[in-house]
Amino acid sequence: MRGKVSIVIILFVLQCLSFLCSSTQDFDFFYFVQQWPASYCDTRRSCCYPTTGKPDEDFSIHGLWPNYNSGKWPQNCDSDSSLDKSQISDMMSRMQKEWPTLACPSRDGMAFWGHEWTKHGTCTPLDAHAYFETALDLKNKANLLQLLRDAGISPGKFYSMKSIKKAIEEGLGHEAYIECNVDTQGNHQLYQVYVCVDKSASNFISCPILPRGRGCGSTVEFPSLSNHHHSHSNQEL
Repeated sequence: MRGKVSIVIILFVLQCLSFLCSSTQDFDFFYFVQQWPASYCDTRRSCCYPTTGKPDEDFSIHGLWPNYNSGKWPQNCDSDSSLDKSQISDMMSRMQKEWPTLACPSRDGMAFWGHEWTKHGTCTPLDAHAYFETALDLKNKANLLQLLRDAGISPGKFYSMKSIKKAIEEGLGHEAYIECNVDTQGNHQLYQVYVCVDKSASNFISCPILPRGRGCGSTVEFPSLSNHHHSHSNQEL
């Protein structure tokens, strides 16, 4: 009898261990991160438009990142899970429009999306299709460009950081974290917007902790993509 009991206990322990190793819901909230393509492009590093064409003048998705309240985050939770095109083929046009890759040389986006899935998506309870669809839906729900336009903030000019933050907070009901970068002339420009989302990835929430990133000056540029001359290396395939 004792032998059977110990086998049951060992099996139970093994199950617990395997559960712990692959526990994908062990996080507290998400950062939903969007970037402004013109600011990504207007740096010394420049950018390359994706092979699928020039992105729209709109915020684009960077990622949906699970985080701990401590400020740390899980990553690469299932190194065996890689993204396959067939998993997101029905969303391909949405992905190309809302989640374009801007790295050089020009690519179709699969490498960027695959990186986001492996590093961040595998640490969530979502499968690949649900992960990307959730992020696409959050982008529509946030509608950052419209929130800014409603407050009289449109691309191509300089604005006070205060007015940008206020517009987003009033629109979403929660404060966003804004990261800036620097253009070739040394101006601070609106680069990334971090919005916090609950564990179910459905509601915007107040951030339990704000990310550490490049701060912004009191006045920042909200650059326009139409004035920007991107890198010629986008011709390289």
